[in-house]
Amino acid sequence: MQSKNVGTLITKANGEREPFYPEKLYQSLVRSGADPTLANTITSDIASTIQEGDQTKDIYRKAFALLRKVERPMAARYSVKRALLDLGPSGYPFEDFLAEIFRVRGFLPQTRVVVQGRCVEHELDIVAVKDDERLAAEVKFHNNPGLKSDIKVALYVQARFADIAAKSGEDSPTDYTSKVIMTNTKFTQQVEVYAACVGLELVSWDYPAKGNLRELIEETGVHPVSCLTTLSKANKQRLMEQGIVLCRQVKEHMDEIQALGLSNRAIDSLLGEIKQLCRK
Repeated sequence: MQSKNVGTLITKANGEREPFYPEKLYQSLVRSGADPTLANTITSDIASTIQEGDQTKDIYRKAFALLRKVERPMAARYSVKRALLDLGPSGYPFEDFLAEIFRVRGFLPQTRVVVQGRCVEHELDIVAVKDDERLAAEVKFHNNPGLKSDIKVALYVQARFADIAAKSGEDSPTDYTSKVIMTNTKFTQQVEVYAACVGLELVSWDYPAKGNLRELIEETGVHPVSCLTTLSKANKQRLMEQGIVLCRQVKEHMDEIQALGLSNRAIDSLLGEIKQLCRK
């Protein structure tokens, strides 16, 4: 792998600078399905052009464009992290996306569940049950990759769970075995320390080291329609507004697909991409 420009400082989405490490780019390409030769070629091409201050989003766009020329489903898998940012603006599509991940993992999930606490009612974004495991999750969606869920979020969520647990009565669902905060971006380090102290679980794109969101998506094969390369951004938004959030849902809603005004050739390309993308 070409080592030119290794360590050159590049600019992250939040404005921070970090060294450019080709190995990180290489590994992300391999995870998307690129064979080592292709991943090495793309990494070397991009590494040779890196300059001080280049933005990570521009590096991503170059890699995405090169992958797309080879195979669209590969590019779609590579784009999932960015595609999650489009599951808004309400965040409900992201909640539905996460619920499907739980479903594929054998849970029975419900979204937007109202639970009575001792003082007030609370709407839990996801409640998922599997055998003796009962999980409650608060979901924090961000449409900007530079935004992190901070300590205020963790304190607020912990207070809500405390009020629910304090509710007396046989019908009170106070037996959650897991209390989780999930986000599509990252948590601050302070949140990680606090959560470990009070018993909250955290799931972000790359946290924890095992069982993070990236790994859950790879494990389950659940992909959002926002990662598809054969649909325009406007058409993907139209589908999500109609509750079609997952790639695997598209074939169940062909009337809505036809209503987009796509040609037969475009529809065939769309279904072909989905077939290759959703093999699990």
